[in-house]
Amino acid sequence: MNMIMKLLNFKIILLFLTIYACPYRALGQQDTLLYRTLVQDSILIPQKSQTAIEEGEGIFTEVPKHYRKYDKRIHRYRSAWEALIPTHTKIQYAGGMGLLSWGIGWDYGKRGQWETDLLLGFIPRYSSRHFKMTMTLKQNFIPWSVYLGKDFSLEPLTCGLYFNTVFSDDFWTEEPERYPHGYYGFSTRIRTHIFLGQRIRFDVPDKYRKFSKSITAFYEISSCDFYLVSAFTNSYLTPLDYLRLSFGLKFQIF
Repeated sequence: MNMIMKLLNFKIILLFLTIYACPYRALGQQDTLLYRTLVQDSILIPQKSQTAIEEGEGIFTEVPKHYRKYDKRIHRYRSAWEALIPTHTKIQYAGGMGLLSWGIGWDYGKRGQWETDLLLGFIPRYSSRHFKMTMTLKQNFIPWSVYLGKDFSLEPLTCGLYFNTVFSDDFWTEEPERYPHGYYGFSTRIRTHIFLGQRIRFDVPDKYRKFSKSITAFYEISSCDFYLVSAFTNSYLTPLDYLRLSFGLKFQIF
């Protein structure tokens, strides 16, 4: 009888130990599973938690400091590369950068008021045997925007400057020897332009968006360094001689 009672007591104690130990075993398995999941799916990779705190239905784990430094470094690395992704495309007619130019650009600033564009254009065969390619680096500034209603907005003032070059041996960076020293005083290969203009933007409704978030139509009045110097030194020139009108479209990707 005593033997049966001892055996029964031993089984009861073993049962209580098993029930008491199971939650910690399950918690350890959950912690290990959480660690493996973080390793595979996230840059936030904590070590196996030394302390697990149950609060309501959540479990919070402590992340080591050296992993926090790693996460910050990876975040800066990814942010630097993401900043190189263009935010819009643009097509422009005339403007001293070729008959037609197309390129990509980036919006930045607190209100997206700054834009930088990189455009490639072409000049058809007018008086030369071959058409010519051009490249333009353009900086835009949009001080403010006025909402007109029904997804339309007006940008009453845009301004900026751009640098344009033509890929041709007919243009030079330094004066050839056939000209007297200082005859021109500037390069014919690189032209510097300034411009003023206006824009109107249409925000594409969500259900119709496929390739663009918004479409902006704009015009610009521009002049280059050579034209401005000629305007100041030749009083007989009129604005039609040194000002250029151009039109374009901007397609906002995101």
